[in-house]
Amino acid sequence: MTALDLSAPDHTTMATRLLLPDATDLLSHDRRHGAVPYRGGPGILIESLESAGLTGRGGAAFPTWRKVASTAAAAGGGHRAAVVIANGAEGEPASSKDAVLLGMAPHLVLDGVQLAAEAVGADRAAVYVEAGPAMTAVMRALAERKGTGRDRVRMQLVEAPTGFVSGEESAAVAAVEGRPALPRTKRRLVTESGVDRRPTLVQNVETLAHVALIARYGSAWFRSAGTATEPGTFLATMGGAVAAPGVAEAPQGILLADLLALAGGPSRRLGAVLVGGYHGAWVPAAALATTPMSRAGLAAFGATPGAGIVWALPASQCPLVAASLIVTYLAGQSARQCGPCLFGLPALAADLARLADPRAAGGLDRLPGQLAALAETITGRGACRHPDGTVRFVHSTLRTFADEVAAHGRGQCLGDHR
Repeated sequence: MTALDLSAPDHTTMATRLLLPDATDLLSHDRRHGAVPYRGGPGILIESLESAGLTGRGGAAFPTWRKVASTAAAAGGGHRAAVVIANGAEGEPASSKDAVLLGMAPHLVLDGVQLAAEAVGADRAAVYVEAGPAMTAVMRALAERKGTGRDRVRMQLVEAPTGFVSGEESAAVAAVEGRPALPRTKRRLVTESGVDRRPTLVQNVETLAHVALIARYGSAWFRSAGTATEPGTFLATMGGAVAAPGVAEAPQGILLADLLALAGGPSRRLGAVLVGGYHGAWVPAAALATTPMSRAGLAAFGATPGAGIVWALPASQCPLVAASLIVTYLAGQSARQCGPCLFGLPALAADLARLADPRAAGGLDRLPGQLAALAETITGRGACRHPDGTVRFVHSTLRTFADEVAAHGRGQCLGDHR
């Protein structure tokens, strides 16, 4: 998937900061942004990140400054060297924004890695990304930077396996250590004990690109886009029933209808949009014109912006069939290291698949309650967040498409299986 053509005259424009078409190689990057704005030691950048209000763009939206500060504190002001991991592993099938960013602005991300390393007192960094064009772009960028003296911390390139759970931060730590990229079952904070038991900062590549911009242009500049409580811009991957699927940059808080317009608008009449990806939630089409793409705006639907995924579902498509395909995929992405993943998710997928097929024999009217009960037994018991994310999506499906669920319980379908 490619970036949508939203280019603007310069970096001060509100909606185009990351995906600039003329800053791909090192020479053009430096011409536009200048040298890496090092701050002179650990911890100094944290205050700027706090005042900017930057949150993680990988899905959780955790305040970036808190994560950086926690890692820096665990490193003890340089007494215990930390590690930085730039997480570009997009295991989420509906997302391609990190790959597009790495292809268009690899040096912005790598500058962010260096600045984050300085802030937490790291002596090692890794860029974690799947094989393909994005990895090729990073390899080329690293080669361009070699011997220039701009990088104070060595950066290694680590290939991320294709898989939904491979982007989880403890899975990224495992991959950098040379182990299988699986989430760890012990819930120790990687900021305290990550790579080789060292304090480790794992940040999404988009977050690190924003760090590089904030260090250059300041927190007030960053806050000139977005909302007071959710400032800045974000990258959105838009797919499904839109005229021009792709990746766009937009201010936080943009209305969902306006965001879809950046992808050419709906290509067909919509029934709903899935926001936040396969662990996300549905927003009915009737609410798109009044719902902001923000945590506050999406809360009423049990949704969050997540990693910026917006997937449009046409009204003609049966939503239960679409949801069943997603849950079946998620069940197959289990790390196979706990009961909720190993047994609970396949059972959940099987029940939803049966409900999605109105031709199934008997007992369909009992399935919604059975799904809800099964989801309850899974919630909070997984070794990682994968089971809870899947359950959240199932709950959203049953809630948003209650009329369709009731119709399927009677052996009917209001949509179209094609």
